[in-house]
Amino acid sequence: MGLIIRILISAVAVYVASLFIPGISVTGGVSTYLVVAIVLGLLNAFIKPILTILTIPITIITLGLFLIVINVLMVYLAAYLVPGFSVSGIIAALLFSIVVSIVTSLIDAVV
Repeated sequence: MGLIIRILISAVAVYVASLFIPGISVTGGVSTYLVVAIVLGLLNAFIKPILTILTIPITIITLGLFLIVINVLMVYLAAYLVPGFSVSGIIAALLFSIVVSIVTSLIDAVV
């Protein structure tokens, strides 16, 4: 039950981010928001840790700022994998990841 609630919270965060950030387009309705939330969750659970470990030297040299690049890559990869979800720029992907993180945290704190 907790997993379903987390996916729904992430889907709401994707919806909110797509409303406020120009350059983010989600077409196809509620199912697309859910699929984007699931894909982002899976990418962050499996691919992001691998990339983080592989890029430890760059992350140390940049004092952790390279993790932002990894977040942007995860958003681009999700846009590539999910039909109906598109990102049109690095700034849009960066803002999307920030807004999704903030909204998810806020809703998670309330729930």
